[in-house]
Amino acid sequence: MNFHNVSFLKSVYKIGQLPEPIYPEIAFAGRSNVGKSSLINRLVNRRSLVKTSSKPGKTQSLNFFDVDSCLYLVDLPGYGYAKVSMGVRSSWEKLITRYLEERQSLVCVVVIIDIRHTLKEYDRNLVGWLRNSGLSFLPVYTKSDKLSGNKLARNAAELDAGLTINPADRILFSAKTGQGCEALQSLLASYEK
Repeated sequence: MNFHNVSFLKSVYKIGQLPEPIYPEIAFAGRSNVGKSSLINRLVNRRSLVKTSSKPGKTQSLNFFDVDSCLYLVDLPGYGYAKVSMGVRSSWEKLITRYLEERQSLVCVVVIIDIRHTLKEYDRNLVGWLRNSGLSFLPVYTKSDKLSGNKLARNAAELDAGLTINPADRILFSAKTGQGCEALQSLLASYEK
């Protein structure tokens, strides 16, 4: 699979707008401003395929990207803090929940967590919900370039313990340096039909 052969497919604001489920889908979930867009851009070796912003709440729809006519990447709106109205946030939550619960072509949810911080309740709840739902998930700890040796190892170990996972079950990632990019590409390519 060629991760450099990627194109924007569509933005989905309502379940009825979802594209035909012709390829396996990998969804990217995480708190607002955790680096989802930067991670996806690095993954596909593009600077601005996915819009990035320092302002939480930039992604307001399910954004579908076609990778090499083999796989869809789906950028989900961030959860947690975002300067949007309660009505907008409620609408996102309903859309995301229905998508995660009902989409048969969804094969994995990449759960993106900022390694610089302790585990947030939203992240713990999402992983617990995915685990209980039987959905495959992959924790990816972003911004690994921001910490050095011991601090990086300590924070990763604390997140692993909080999620009750082994180090082999997650990826350390840096959109800046590319750390973890090949490992993530390889894992995602394994879902190709």
